[in-house]
Amino acid sequence: QVQLVELGGGLVQAGGSLRLTCAASGRAFNTYTLGWFRQCPGKEREFVAAIHWTGVTYYPDSLKGRFTISRDNTNAAAALQMNSLKPEDTAVYYCAASLLKSIQQLSAGGVDYWGKGTLVTVSS
Repeated sequence: QVQLVELGGGLVQAGGSLRLTCAASGRAFNTYTLGWFRQCPGKEREFVAAIHWTGVTYYPDSLKGRFTISRDNTNAAAALQMNSLKPEDTAVYYCAASLLKSIQQLSAGGVDYWGKGTLVTVSS
């Protein structure tokens, strides 16, 4: 069992940056593939970023270059650095974890555990 808690959401102006963190509790953290998803107002949840326990990362083409995912296995945490934010990045951001799955599987929704989400609002 893994519990995920997202931190770092808030209000930011367009063009600004924000860093989200995901604190995890549970065993064998370094065997989990981690990821971030978001749900924009009126839209379905979508994949944002994933990182394998080997450190390999994966992003949708639409977010490459602006978002960066990282992990700290020692402290059982993950982070999402978001730069050059746009109003359309406004969403609830969710941390996700999958045991022994690939980053592609996680990106397709193969998630074993979800955090409760943190709201990011980007003002124009």
